[in-house]
Amino acid sequence: MTNRSTGKCPFSIVYTKMPNIVLDIAALPKSQSKAASTLADQFTSLLFDVRFKLEESNMQYKLKADAHRREKIFHPGELVYVRLRREWLPPGNHSKLTKKKWGPYPISKRINNNAYVVDLPAKFTTSHTFNVADIYSYVPPDDSSINIESVDTDSS
Repeated sequence: MTNRSTGKCPFSIVYTKMPNIVLDIAALPKSQSKAASTLADQFTSLLFDVRFKLEESNMQYKLKADAHRREKIFHPGELVYVRLRREWLPPGNHSKLTKKKWGPYPISKRINNNAYVVDLPAKFTTSHTFNVADIYSYVPPDDSSINIESVDTDSS
């Protein structure tokens, strides 16, 4: 059965052909035999093709995974919401309907693109260092008010 990533049967990659002969090419010294050198060259080209296919397959997997990712970079002083799991919340009654995102709180320090220190209040007994996946941008509400006027129509 052929592998989706390599396009070849795993046994044929490892053993250069279907299970009749087990031959370790690495143990072959420079040989005078034309058949042995041809087999070694075929095996080398096979390994090169497999390596190329695997790299190509990994690149396709990476492109598909990166399509769902977003890069988030925050700066110190920026206001953010923090997602706190139930275990990280202060002691008390918390149900599954308790809010998940808390804030807005300022970022006090950037460790790297993946970790930030958030200035949380003292009531939270958790670490103040968060992964970027648990941090959400704060968007202040608009100052403009929305006026909705009802329109009365006479319909007979």
